[in-house]
Amino acid sequence: MKIGFDVSQTGSIRTGCGFYADSLAKSLISQYQNDSFYLYKTFGTTYWDPGYRKNIAAIEFANCKYPLTFKTKEESFAFWGNPQGVDESLIGWPDVIHANNFSCPRLSRARLVYTVYDLSFIDLPECTTEENRHHCFNGMLAASVWADVVVAISHYSKKRFLENFPHFPAERVVVAHLGNRLVADGPEEPVPALAAGKPFFLSVGTLEPRKNLRRLLAAYRRYAEQYPLPKPLVLAGGNGWLEDDLTAYIADLNLQHRVHILGYVSDRTLRWLYRHCWAFVYPSLYEGFGLPVLEAMGAGAAVITSNTTSLPEVGGDAVLYIDPSSEESIVAALTQIEEPARRSACQASSGRQARSFAWEKSAAAVYGAYEQALQMPRHRQSGLN
Repeated sequence: MKIGFDVSQTGSIRTGCGFYADSLAKSLISQYQNDSFYLYKTFGTTYWDPGYRKNIAAIEFANCKYPLTFKTKEESFAFWGNPQGVDESLIGWPDVIHANNFSCPRLSRARLVYTVYDLSFIDLPECTTEENRHHCFNGMLAASVWADVVVAISHYSKKRFLENFPHFPAERVVVAHLGNRLVADGPEEPVPALAAGKPFFLSVGTLEPRKNLRRLLAAYRRYAEQYPLPKPLVLAGGNGWLEDDLTAYIADLNLQHRVHILGYVSDRTLRWLYRHCWAFVYPSLYEGFGLPVLEAMGAGAAVITSNTTSLPEVGGDAVLYIDPSSEESIVAALTQIEEPARRSACQASSGRQARSFAWEKSAAAVYGAYEQALQMPRHRQSGLN
């Protein structure tokens, strides 16, 4: 099989979509070495990394090729966004193309497989920008018309996709959970300000309203008022949108000496944070999967997370659940996890739950989606046009 694969978001500053595409590509390429992979460092009309040549590292396998070297965003977008269809002779004449960045190109020959991460842009529109809502909705709407198979990263995302785009055949949606990309015993890099052995709470994720950080901070203040020496709270993650005044909010809560904002951190630092935190706290309002929860469990951390959307699929019975809309619920969880016995119980079950997810399983499910796309009639010929 000749497989075209979108790796456009796998540069040096990755977030969830980039981590997904990078880990899935590496697993597919290593497992299916008799197939040819055409990896597209530029893809679609929703995302452009101006430094993609140096930011996206090559995967060194003999079955990999890297067609396309567009010099400008305009050139790339014109190619992928051609309303008459992509010139597939320039991208290797693949049998299947896997789109991973919400963009949905038109194809005349190759079958299109499209990743659905989440539908937060519909379900939680106030938590993103108008530009992002526009890109995500238009891309997914096009996929509901043109994609041959959709890969949803959770059963929850599959459910919401079919509820919003009911004309898409349910039998063409495959669920493939993510795996954990962080090897638990890999190299670590301590954070100097935290390396004195004092326990801390940790939250990881892009700084954006969907991560529910303001409610977490308000709940954390109430928790801190109950203890003479409260554990500090560490926030790790790159800047997203609509949280530009988060530091001012922290100062208004008088928490500037208890809350550490680290920004985007390396995998070495992230691994150290997961392994050394007292508990990992992830009160997200909405997730398509919740990769940080899996990463934290894989490192043996006690985990507190939301009881909504896809997160129970990931946490199973290994985590302490909260209602993300309730400060009281978050305060209660922070207080409960203070108890060493409760923390130890969560830690003991984290590893077991994390081991039920693996990129090898994800890759097998996705490869099955490729085979399904080739075996079934084209969706765009049998569905909407």
